[in-house]
Amino acid sequence: MSANSISRSYVAAGAIGARLITKYTNNRGEVAQASAATDRLAGVTELGAAAAKDMVDVAREGMDKVTVGGNVAAGDYLTSDANGKAVKAVGIAGQTVFVIGQAEEPGVANDIIHYTIAPSAIVLPA
Repeated sequence: MSANSISRSYVAAGAIGARLITKYTNNRGEVAQASAATDRLAGVTELGAAAAKDMVDVAREGMDKVTVGGNVAAGDYLTSDANGKAVKAVGIAGQTVFVIGQAEEPGVANDIIHYTIAPSAIVLPA
């Protein structure tokens, strides 16, 4: 199965590994490695960035691959764990959980799986 995505280049705020989830920073055109489901997620890196100020391509539309941080099932909506890896998105009362997309196949920790890019959010009342 091939992955077909449209990417945008950003400036990396620091080192970011390949196939990890990124978040927006407060600087225009810059992303950092995501570290929580409540981060405003930008997308998933392709090759990653070795250091701050490097350019990094982030998948923004279509289908791509992501590293999984735990057990996910095909069809699960995905968000970031503390290490920028994809985990099943679960609502948190009173908070916004940001979603990068939907798993196309099952996976376990450190697998690289296909996912459909579908940025969205889960908002639950407090």
